[in-house]
Amino acid sequence: MIQLPVININISGRSGNNGGDDGAVGKAMLEAATRYGFFYIDHDDACDDSDGGGDYFSVEDVDWMFELSKKFFSSPREEKAQYKIGPDNVGWSGMHTELLDPEHQRIGDFKEAMNFGDFKDGKAQQPLPPSLAAFEPDLNRFSSLCNKTCARILQLLALALEIPQTYFASRHGPSNGTTESILRFLFYPSLSSPTMSNYQHDRDVRAGAHSDYGSITLLFQRPGQHGLEILTPEGTWASVPVWPSSSPSSSSSSKGECGNGGERDDVRARDNRLPPILINIGDVLSYWTDGLLKSTVHRVVFPHSERDPSTATRVAANLAQDRYSIVFFCHPVDDTELVPVPSAVVATHRQHQSVLTATKVGYGGGAGSLQPGKRALTAKEHLEQRLAATYQFEKEGIRLTAPS
Repeated sequence: MIQLPVININISGRSGNNGGDDGAVGKAMLEAATRYGFFYIDHDDACDDSDGGGDYFSVEDVDWMFELSKKFFSSPREEKAQYKIGPDNVGWSGMHTELLDPEHQRIGDFKEAMNFGDFKDGKAQQPLPPSLAAFEPDLNRFSSLCNKTCARILQLLALALEIPQTYFASRHGPSNGTTESILRFLFYPSLSSPTMSNYQHDRDVRAGAHSDYGSITLLFQRPGQHGLEILTPEGTWASVPVWPSSSPSSSSSSKGECGNGGERDDVRARDNRLPPILINIGDVLSYWTDGLLKSTVHRVVFPHSERDPSTATRVAANLAQDRYSIVFFCHPVDDTELVPVPSAVVATHRQHQSVLTATKVGYGGGAGSLQPGKRALTAKEHLEQRLAATYQFEKEGIRLTAPS
């Protein structure tokens, strides 16, 4: 099990007792992004809403989204199928629709998903299924909070990269143009589900190994519903806990001082039932920074106790549980050109990389390797390449295909 840093950010960017020093927070975030590609953010902003800004995720916000997720996935398959995912990457995908790691998977992922795109003026830009249509304002508000959180993270990373603080954030968010950002509900049935009858203990995973396509990803998880693993630089899989342990490496400069202050109070956090949000760097931001920020490969597996054939029958009957998660994939505005980031920090990294051989940077190389006379990729073009590696769309629906 890997222990990732927990970084406290002031989501709203307001001054106050829990914002910390932005420079130190940005450096802690950059260190985590370059070393792991993953880190947690604490949401102690929820401790103080004295100005009524509502810029944080409350326990009620997150719990309600998970309730809506369960409501949707429990609706009849025939109803969900009317909102099947298409080339625009919004809608429902059923069991085995996605094949994220064809080299190692014999069958598509053991999961369902529902994708929501941008909201404009509070309205979804896609038909919503009957189970969710009445809750459009709630979905819009949650998506807006995700966008605000992403903007704050991007500002802090820009600060650490010694570029204008708005460099990334001004190129993200629906207020700046059309994006391919996605709010996604995910449902992984337990082994006790009838849909798991074709599961093979020694081969199958819930979601195949992959990296995310966007800039950054926010992951909301439920206590006790484990399964995420990341690929370490040594080439081994390390499980990522839902609840991270407090550690001396999470310095006071990147921790809030709400409540008892200083060190994270796990008891208080667990009582509030809201694990910290797990953040990971996606392919676009890795490409944009020539691999300085790592887009780390990860997967979702069944808990070891469920995968062990000697205990699986007992576990499936008594202890196995479904896994629900909510993900926000933050993407740049579609027409953003992925030109080299004007950062001395990135330039130094690029020079170091140039002396290495056979180094894979991001997906499709790095922005700094663009050949003279060639046009830079746009954010949408970069995403289209990645989606083409996961889906093949035909007039009659979706057909699985191996990545090119």
